[in-house]
Amino acid sequence: MSALATTLAASTTSTGEAVQFWVLGTIAVVGALGTILMKKAVHSALSLAATMIILAVFYLANGAYFLGVVQIIVYTGAIMMLFLFVVMLVGVTAADSLKETIKGQRWLAAACGLGFGILLVAGLGRASLDTFDGLGTANAGGNVEGIAALLFTTYVFAFEITGALLITAAVGAMVLTHRERTEPARTQRELSEQRVREGKHLPPLPAPGVYARHNAVDIAGLLPDGTPSELTVSKTLRARGQIRDVSRQALEDLKALEQRAEERLGRGHEASDREEENAQ
Repeated sequence: MSALATTLAASTTSTGEAVQFWVLGTIAVVGALGTILMKKAVHSALSLAATMIILAVFYLANGAYFLGVVQIIVYTGAIMMLFLFVVMLVGVTAADSLKETIKGQRWLAAACGLGFGILLVAGLGRASLDTFDGLGTANAGGNVEGIAALLFTTYVFAFEITGALLITAAVGAMVLTHRERTEPARTQRELSEQRVREGKHLPPLPAPGVYARHNAVDIAGLLPDGTPSELTVSKTLRARGQIRDVSRQALEDLKALEQRAEERLGRGHEASDREEENAQ
């Protein structure tokens, strides 16, 4: 009776498990769709991070403690947060080119997505038709030991092929981003001489802000005539439209200052004229 009860408990789904699956599963699907459909890269990264966290919760709920911890620490905590911080620091503007650099890239992506969908459907069909030993048998010697036994026995070839694929992808990324230098690097003197010949901006670029009253990076510095200088703000902020224009207020303050100066100078001239008249 105890063995039969254990088998029935392993094959049936409790109310808590069902609620957990439908609630978290819906959020995971919404996050996955948001990763693809979001226009901003930061929002896509946050959606993918949320989906990965929910997958980690599923792993932990199903007794795969090692996979759950690895999912949180490695994927969500390290890879996704690194990607998110890089996107937030570097910035992705709407001016980036969306032109395909590889011909047939979209068709290849669609074919890969279709193949992944077929594998997913096949896996779900196998999970619903076949019978399994259950978590008790799989984790009899420990969850980590059970995963190691499967990786290095039944799935050893798939594990090695996956490792070779990841190494190949890393080497390919380094090769594609590496640029062979065919000429010696130019010295600082040569670079400065080139700037003089081309007539570019020779002195250092002005700092952001309006004189000493503002030091924010989203406020353009003013030239002596009061017009804002585009060289003082980042191109990323300019493309996003996140620049505050305070030139009008600065010009009004400058006019008020000049008017007060003229009034003071006029009063000074009047006082000096009176003193001259009295002296005569």
